[in-house]
Amino acid sequence: MTLPDFLRPPPLVHVLRLSGVIGGQTGPFHTGLSLSSLAGLIERAFQPKRLAAVALAINSPGGSPVQSSLICQRIRALAEEKNVPVIAFAEDVAASGGYWLALAADEVFVDENSIIGSIGVVAAGFGFQDLIERWGIERRIYTQGSRKAMLDPFRPENPDDVARVHELQADIHESFKALVRRRRAGKLTAPEEQLFNGDVWTGRRAVELGLVDGIGELRQVMRARFGAKVRLRAVGAQKSWLRRQLRIADPNAWAEAVLDAVEQRALWRRFGG
Repeated sequence: MTLPDFLRPPPLVHVLRLSGVIGGQTGPFHTGLSLSSLAGLIERAFQPKRLAAVALAINSPGGSPVQSSLICQRIRALAEEKNVPVIAFAEDVAASGGYWLALAADEVFVDENSIIGSIGVVAAGFGFQDLIERWGIERRIYTQGSRKAMLDPFRPENPDDVARVHELQADIHESFKALVRRRRAGKLTAPEEQLFNGDVWTGRRAVELGLVDGIGELRQVMRARFGAKVRLRAVGAQKSWLRRQLRIADPNAWAEAVLDAVEQRALWRRFGG
């Protein structure tokens, strides 16, 4: 039996916000995105039986490739299991791991000024060997396994270690590129040498390159797609009163929050944030 139009509920779109640096930290004092922190929200996003779509509101400069991959895979698995379309909307930044998350969607929309791309892998560190020598500090380290102390910051850089890191990065880069090829199949308009060199583009240029599908804001696109009466329902976790009070009372939380903020700020600043 088919209900008349006036008795049918308006289409429902669940909005899942993916905002912040992607990392594997867990616990009440970390704000990074990880599968462990998002698994419940992702499940809830796909729970209703009559769901028009799931919208991903993405604002991330990237982070852990592993967590990016795990989150993306979980979203795709549920989208296919529930047969629900997923549409991503990039805000300020969807770069590196942030773009990886966007690839979980069937369509990707951006603001014309969003920063998109950074399809590459980066690792950074410091070398302190001259500093400890100047202060007369003797470095002592004991290992089993020739690679166990690879890239020790208190030793001179070893070319063999650098070559090994490049090999690891190349493997991760290949995984990233393979995902882009698969999820953007038939849409990419530029050579891979240009798309996969770690560069970033504005949203408007990303549309031209085929990295995303169009310019559009979440509410505007959803109303155009599902009608003016579409219901947009945010899916989010609420912290308990006890957890909020523990965070305020614990002095270690403030130190963790400061360190977390410094790390995240460094990632955001790579893209002008």
